[in-house]
Amino acid sequence: MSNTLSDADQKELSAFLDTEQSKARMQTTVHAFTERCWDQCMTGSIGARFGRGEEACLSNCVERFLDTSLFIVCGVI
Repeated sequence: MSNTLSDADQKELSAFLDTEQSKARMQTTVHAFTERCWDQCMTGSIGARFGRGEEACLSNCVERFLDTSLFIVCGVI
């Protein structure tokens, strides 16, 4: 039995690897964005509720991230 992949199998494997690499890059971006927004917005100690202004800051940070992501990916806005 041969251990070589057919051209179709190689293309499918390549497409799968490209997709997985894209997912990994997106996950890395999301983690970086989450850390940046958290560090920027969380000024008090962690408790049961966000402090005054922290919730608005986090919301605004997330919205700017999404706007930027859509602009980069789709060229919209």
